[in-house]
Formats: sequence, C-alpha cells, structure tokens
Amino acid sequence: MIHSASKKYSCLIVEDEPIATEILENFVSRDEEFQLVAKCSDAVYAGTLLNRHDIDLMFLDLHLPVVKGFDFLKKLKNPPLVIVTTAYHQYAVEGYELDIVDYLMKPVPYERFTKAIEKFKYLMNAEEALLEAADREHIFISSGKKQIKIVLHDIFFIESLREYIHIHTKAGTITVKMPISRIEENLDPKIFVRIHKSYIISKSKIEVRSASMIQVMGKKLPIGRTYKPSIEL
Repeated sequence: MIHSASKKYSCLIVEDEPIATEILENFVSRDEEFQLVAKCSDAVYAGTLLNRHDIDLMFLDLHLPVVKGFDFLKKLKNPPLVIVTTAYHQYAVEGYELDIVDYLMKPVPYERFTKAIEKFKYLMNAEEALLEAADREHIFISSGKKQIKIVLHDIFFIESLREYIHIHTKAGTITVKMPISRIEENLDPKIFVRIHKSYIISKSKIEVRSASMIQVMGKKLPIGRTYKPSIEL
C-alpha cells in the first residue's frame, strides 16, 4: 500500500498526563503527513473514538486510570498501529505479546519520536511481498517490482508485526508484507525454529538461552508458552 501524498495519517493520543499530551501534540504537528484526529485521557473514551474514527496510528500511554493500556489493547478487535509511551521500563516485556510499532520512554526526545514515526511510515508503505524458494541456501522475496535475494545463513531472526515481517540479517533489516507462517513454510526446520507467535530464530545465531528466553543479536526474545514443548535447539 502506497500512501498518497495528499492523504494524511490520522492519529489518536491516549495520555492522562497533560504535559506529555502537549509534547506529543507538538511533535505530531511538526509532521505535515499527520493529522491529530483526537486526544483523550482514558481507555474507555479511546475505545469510543476508535469506533467513531478511522485511525492509522495510536499513541498509547500504558499507565492509564481505570483500564491500563495493555489491557485495553488486548480487548481491541482491530487496533490501529500503536506506539507506546511509558515511564516504566518493565512494560516492554509484556508488550512482546502484542504488536507494537515502538516504545517511547518518557520524557520523549524529539529525535527518538521521529525514529518511531519513520518505523510507522515504513510499515504503512510496505508492499505485499511474494516469496520464492530458490534453493537451500537462499530465497527470493518479490516486493513490488523488486526481487530481494536473502541468503538464509545471513538471517539472525524474523519478527512479526501484524501482517508484516522484519527479516533481520547481516546486511540489515528487510520489512515486507507477509504473514510469518508463510515464510516459516519455506525455511528448513533444521536451521530455523519458531519460538513464539512473533519470532523465528536461526539456531546457529543463538547467543544466550534459558527456559523462557533466547538472545539473538543482543536482543532477548521470549519463548511462547505454546512453542516450548516443540522447540528443538
């Protein structure tokens, strides 16, 4: 999906701290591609706004009154893309179970905000990819008119974010619109293993492992409860 230059990304700010709301509102206003549709301070009203408006991006504070941010997000049937704002580091671990574009720690610096926004725009504009299994050493992913060759040995891990996947390789990260289950079907189970609904890892790239976590590329990835019995490393 290519986002037309004339259409703006609609966004919603869900934040109960007035100063934090003001900062986000200011940051959003600096980008001409964004339109702030609404702002609110609690999850209940946010749910009403999401039903009323077509929202592309939601900035969600996790420490909300009454209903907490993650509890609210888990109940949404068709949530927009989400950038989380929080003052608490520990929430990031829980977020592995949800599809979050990025985490912004308060107070949010503008430079960090722009990086999160770029991630969002990239996901919104990623085209649906077609996969071609070439041989045991590499695969081709067709995205639009381009064919991207990916050497399987160069893959560290694959991360799912809604209908998109991030393929983390030695050369960098490739983002394409494709369900993680589709690429999993084309990977050799002797080399790759699904450890979570959102993660596939290369067995040879494991740096640290425990009963609940595997570290690859310095990133700690959780092992999903349903995948534990079938994981062979």
